[in-house]
Order: sequence, then C-alpha cells, then structure tokens
Amino acid sequence: MKDTIQALRWADGELWILDQRRLPGRVEWIRARTAETVARAIETLAVRGAPVIGIAAAYGVALAARSHSTPKKLESAIYRLSRTRPTGRNLFETLEKIEVLVQRGGDDLARRLERKAIQLHRNDARSCLAMARHGFALLERGECVLTYCNTGALATGGIGTALGVIKNGYRRGRVSEVFACETRPVLQGARLTVWECAKTGIPATLICDNMAGALMRSGKITRVLVGADRIARNGDTSNKIGTSGLAMMARECRIPFHVVAPVSTFDTRIRSGREIVIEERDHREVLSLVAGLDRIKNVRVWNPAFDVTPARYVTSFITDRGVLHPPFDFR
Repeated sequence: MKDTIQALRWADGELWILDQRRLPGRVEWIRARTAETVARAIETLAVRGAPVIGIAAAYGVALAARSHSTPKKLESAIYRLSRTRPTGRNLFETLEKIEVLVQRGGDDLARRLERKAIQLHRNDARSCLAMARHGFALLERGECVLTYCNTGALATGGIGTALGVIKNGYRRGRVSEVFACETRPVLQGARLTVWECAKTGIPATLICDNMAGALMRSGKITRVLVGADRIARNGDTSNKIGTSGLAMMARECRIPFHVVAPVSTFDTRIRSGREIVIEERDHREVLSLVAGLDRIKNVRVWNPAFDVTPARYVTSFITDRGVLHPPFDFR
C-alpha cells in the first residue's frame, strides 16, 4: 500500500518540501538547498509531524555537506536544526545518528550523509506500513474512528501513523468513517487530515474540537486513534495540544484510546511526562483565528503546542514492532 501524497521529495541533491501552511488552498513546494531553509521550514510549520521533521533534518545536514562544509560547520547545522522544535523525539533521535557519521568524517562524508537521509526516509515508510498492519488487527468491521491533528503522509515518510492505520482499515473494509477534530489553533485536522482523507477517498467528517465529547457520548465513535511526538518510559505521551482531553473523554465513555507511533518516538531516558519539554508557540497563531482580535489591547495568550496524556488513559500503543498493552515500562 503506497500513498501518492508526499511531504518531502529528494531530487538531484535538493530537498523539495510540500508547504503545508498553504494547504488545502494551494499546493506549493519549497526548494531547499541549505540547512537553514530546512530549519526555517520546520520552525514555521511548512513541514510538521514528528517523524517527517526528523527526516527533513537529516536531509538538511546532507544539504550542508554538499556545500563542502567543514565538520565544524556540519556540527553547527546539526545544532541549528536541533533548536527548531523541542518536543518531538524523532528529530533528536535522527540527529544523534547523523552526528555519529559527521564525527567519523571521511572524504565521502557528503555522499554517506545523503544515503543515510534517504535510508531514514525509506525506513520510515516501511515503519508506517508495519504500524498499519499491526493496527489493523485491532479493528473490527464497521469502525467509526475519531482522530486528532494530522498523522498521515503529510506527517511521516510513508502512509502515516494513526491515519495510516485508518487508511489500511478503510481499504480492507474495517473502517467505515473517520471523524477529524479541527485541531486549533493551527487547524491541522481541518486543513490537512480532511484534505488527505479526500485525496485517498476516505469518508471524513470534520468537527470542532469542542464537539468531541458530545460525539463520543452519542455512541457513534468506536475507537480513538492519535499519534505521538514523544513517549516517556512509563507511557506518558506528548502529542498535539488537546490530546489529553480526548483521552480523558474516551475513558469516561469507555472508548478504546490508541497511540500510534514508531519505536523512534519512545524516549526511554525520561521516566515520565513531567520531563518532556513542551514547546510554546507564537501568540499570533491564536490571535489570528478571529479577525480584529489582535487589535484588542492587553490580550494575554497561552499557546502550548503539545500536552501530555497520562499513560493510564492509553489502551495500547500501536508501534512498528507490534501492539504494546499496559502496564507500560519501556526500559
């Protein structure tokens, strides 16, 4: 199963980034020739989603190496990319692998960095397929799934994490419909997930975030599937802001709540979600939602990009190596 949607393309020594800020209105590509262009694309959410951010960063270092950078400059590129977004584990896990190659050096370093980035991209595509297979085994016929943010091809190097499971379930007759939360303030669910579902022919219903509780209480939803940006040793999970509320509502309504993520998202070095650094983003993301709101004086804004869902609300983790059930202890 292959997806026609791609967040990244590597061609002739250049990285092409699908500008997700423009979707769904326009399909535009950013031509990246430098690590700085990649870093800015990550910071501004032109490319977003924990797995694909890591892949983009790997290509960013490969671009730096193509410009005959010294090891010191490559280390600077790695540092710059590592400072783009603090919460997701995949970015740092990828850059750690890339840094090992840089430290080894060698005349063919640029070529090896390029090959490594391509390999990581392909590995993530295979990882997505594995998660889709493992997740399918949990699904029953006629599932009506609620999902959050965007966890598909736009967020990964393949068909997706949670949305990848949904795609596979729909293709094989287990998923009948998906409900997508709009996911404020950046609206990844409304702008990206609904667009991606339309592109792949999956019936999708868009809801405002504050409708999720009523929808779950209606009895229509059979399962909740979400992605993750970082998972602590005890199973506490950081994901897009609002995820923890969905998890609590799902528990109240006795609806299974599954986190779909590759093993690269698990951070066994941190004991619990209390140690996860939560990114706070620009206040303008919130103020720009309503015309004229930014003209009101002294409006305070709190804009965390992620929250932490306690492990006790997670029914299971669907990974590329299988399904993990509680109690969770990822050592």
